[in-house]
Amino acid sequence: MNINKIASTILVAVISSVITVTAINYFQGDFNANNRFNKQQSAARLVSLSGSNIGSQGTLDFTYAAAMTTPAVVHIRTIYSPKPVSNRGYNNDPFRDFFGDQFSWGFADPYHNQPRESSGSGVIISADGYIVTNNHVVANGDKLTVILSDKTEFEATVVGLDPSTDLAVIKIDETNLPFIIFGNSDSVVVGQWVLAVGNPFNLESTVTAGIVSAKGRNINILKDTENKGVIESFIQTDAAVNPGNSGGALVNPAGELVGINSAIATPTGTFAGYSFAIPVNIVRKVVNDIMKFGEVQRGYLGVGIAEINAELTKTKGIKISKGVYIDTIYNGSAAEAAGLLIGDIITQVNGVEVNSVPSLQEQVANYHPGDKITVTYFRGDDNKITNVTLKNREGYAKIDEQSTASFSMLGAQFGDLSAKDKKDLGITGGAKVLKIEDGKLAQYTDIRTGFIITKVDNKPITNVAALKSFLENKKGGVMIEGTYPDAPGQYFYAFGL
Repeated sequence: MNINKIASTILVAVISSVITVTAINYFQGDFNANNRFNKQQSAARLVSLSGSNIGSQGTLDFTYAAAMTTPAVVHIRTIYSPKPVSNRGYNNDPFRDFFGDQFSWGFADPYHNQPRESSGSGVIISADGYIVTNNHVVANGDKLTVILSDKTEFEATVVGLDPSTDLAVIKIDETNLPFIIFGNSDSVVVGQWVLAVGNPFNLESTVTAGIVSAKGRNINILKDTENKGVIESFIQTDAAVNPGNSGGALVNPAGELVGINSAIATPTGTFAGYSFAIPVNIVRKVVNDIMKFGEVQRGYLGVGIAEINAELTKTKGIKISKGVYIDTIYNGSAAEAAGLLIGDIITQVNGVEVNSVPSLQEQVANYHPGDKITVTYFRGDDNKITNVTLKNREGYAKIDEQSTASFSMLGAQFGDLSAKDKKDLGITGGAKVLKIEDGKLAQYTDIRTGFIITKVDNKPITNVAALKSFLENKKGGVMIEGTYPDAPGQYFYAFGL
């Protein structure tokens, strides 16, 4: 056997052990999940630098990257109970189009009144059991089972979902787990080697190699069902990805996570040449927000934008060929406050070039409401820079802490209604159930996520603050009244506090 390969294998094993031990020691005693995650990642990165000469970009030896990442990629089995759905809902599932009948948003098969199972992958991102995967792998699932590389099985719980990026965070109750170090997707370049690690066709711990074919791809697979704006800026590769790879890792030769594999372009449901991964910089933002706030807090410019092409250049008299054209400025938006105008061409965000709609969306999506960014743009022949304070979807330049208020007695997370929700439902306000946890609602009612509380004990509830105020000192029986956006009508739930 080659002496160098023996040495590499030993060093990989040593580094993996040191990373886990160092990370555990570094975060021990910190009870904030988000802080622990970031401390573990930082400690692991410091230790891994000692092996940075292995698996460098200048070699085609991927053994180091494979050894460092396969133990941290898990197999996820999702069980769905039988639920009646319409033929239309079954046929118009975009992930079924990409991955075949095995994959969907989690709807039960309308033709078989039996529980259904689907399979995907996930990436361990912290030693204490947090795992990132695709939203479409776990959404609407009734039971999640995580199988580690050593065949150990754990039942998992959902920490948070972000359909806008097709990402989800789940957790298992285990410690001392191997985890993948986050890289930087902004530094990924077209032509570089990458590995896809996952569990295609239930074949566990499978590694395939390819190159980055393109960046900033928008393939229109995500549907904006909640009117929050989807973020598609995929890394395109020719590494073989098949059903079961969804939620798995895309890593560079140094073993760093650069993306989460999510989709393939195929007429058959199996690999046909190209696969698509969510950039890790988007993943990092989503993971941090879910751990800290319970949901993603996303900043918006508040503009309508368009790609610069030959037709637009001709009709608008544009003199440059790069950047993104602003064709709409929304009233009260961050862009309006910063002085941006229709016809301006954005070329950079915080010094990073943006030459397509997806790339601009990707850069802005990395920030929160209230964050300040610099936007470089052309107005006519003049190159300008402006400072922009981002706002949330409702037009506020701050984290919406009320939207993630968790009421321990009810065991749920609530959010205020958007203007669109109020208009569509013809109501003036309410408190929306974002997530059901352990508590009164789960124990005594069959209330489900999405329910909008409009009254408590016949008292109008206009927002989360009103709900919290009413229930703070409430004792005895409670009658909740409200509606579901997808099942109009009045619903009543009664329980005791």
